[in-house]
Amino acid sequence: MMDLPKVLVNRLTDMGITDPTPIQKRAIPHALNGEDVMGLAQTGTGKTAAFGLPLVTLMLKYGRKPAKGVVRSLILAPTRELAQQIAETLKTLTENTPIKVAIVVGGVSINPQIKRLERGVDVLVATPGRLLDLMDRKAVDLEECSFLVLDEADQMLDLGFIHALRKIAGVLPKDRQTMLFSATMPKQMNEIAQSYLNNPKRIEVSPPGKTADKVTQAIHFIAKAEKTNLLIELLDGHREERAIVFGRTKYGCEKLARVLEKAGYATAAVHGNKSQGQRERAIAAFKAGEVKVLVATDVAARGLDIPDVKHVYNYELPNVPDAYVHRIGRTARAGKDGAAIAFCAPDEMDELRAIQKTIGQQIPVASGRPWQPLEEEAKPPRGKGPRRGGNRGGNRGGPQGGPGAKPGGGNNRRRRGSKRGGKPSPRSAA
Repeated sequence: MMDLPKVLVNRLTDMGITDPTPIQKRAIPHALNGEDVMGLAQTGTGKTAAFGLPLVTLMLKYGRKPAKGVVRSLILAPTRELAQQIAETLKTLTENTPIKVAIVVGGVSINPQIKRLERGVDVLVATPGRLLDLMDRKAVDLEECSFLVLDEADQMLDLGFIHALRKIAGVLPKDRQTMLFSATMPKQMNEIAQSYLNNPKRIEVSPPGKTADKVTQAIHFIAKAEKTNLLIELLDGHREERAIVFGRTKYGCEKLARVLEKAGYATAAVHGNKSQGQRERAIAAFKAGEVKVLVATDVAARGLDIPDVKHVYNYELPNVPDAYVHRIGRTARAGKDGAAIAFCAPDEMDELRAIQKTIGQQIPVASGRPWQPLEEEAKPPRGKGPRRGGNRGGNRGGPQGGPGAKPGGGNNRRRRGSKRGGKPSPRSAA
């Protein structure tokens, strides 16, 4: 299989993996040839293995253990959850091999991580903040690190991480192999990326920003005060299926999780105010099916690879349109199908327009009508009387039929309650 060593081919066969995905088929040969790679593909299409398999193959060629304190290859990820997911995947792939994989992230004690690094590491998976802490303590040696991988490269090259990335890249050997992988790559990020790559092979198996093929999308135009009760109504239609609900702020997600728990849903919250242990336990319970609803900020938009997530709710639309692509990529993974339902309040229309421009499509309307600016609403058409109805009072009339849509919707349906949220910073995500 693509000139991979027999030990890896056997391991993949044991895992039930026999055919490479498009991004793997096109990226792995270039990576094995020592070329720099920029890989762009939808979420859930096997990007971790696309850089992980060639990286492990190259590590096996050393034929000896790394020296004490030495890191041979480095994978940087923007969030703890993604770093954990990558490390788990690589540890699974490297069973029955001498390859040593380690992970360093914030939110947990640094001392065990220092002791682990003392023994030397073939592959280190890290978040930038914790890696800088270790560098400041002289606890990690990157001078022999010949391979750098940036996963979710668009976020790694954003303002929240670019200064840390420059410091880290500055101590790595200039003669190294670099690979960048992401589902989205805005133009300005692409320009910055070129400064870290040497004549890279650009592998693009789908247009940047394209959503997963098997995700069925829908949007409800609904007032803020109506969102919580609509969410409860929709969740009630699939109580035994896993769902992720995305909000903007840590406080808002925690508050919403408590409301859902009181409503009888097995719920957990994941956000930057949770300790690493709390976040790991919540995700483990969600994977095991003990928790059915995970309420999260964008710390969970990248790195959660749980094939059985059937529903993703954008309770609040993200301020950054690319985040929508990553959020809904938590469903319809590994060839399965899923539903992505978004709620749009009047003050979120700008976010919706930006999202639809990014994904290159209009999201089908499940209920309500697109909100109009208030000044347009207040001004009746020339020669006609005052406008009736409109978007006030819930905006629940209009086309029906998307995921979660129910017959008989309209402006007269009554709702109860309200919950709100805001936007996490890149620092809180890591």
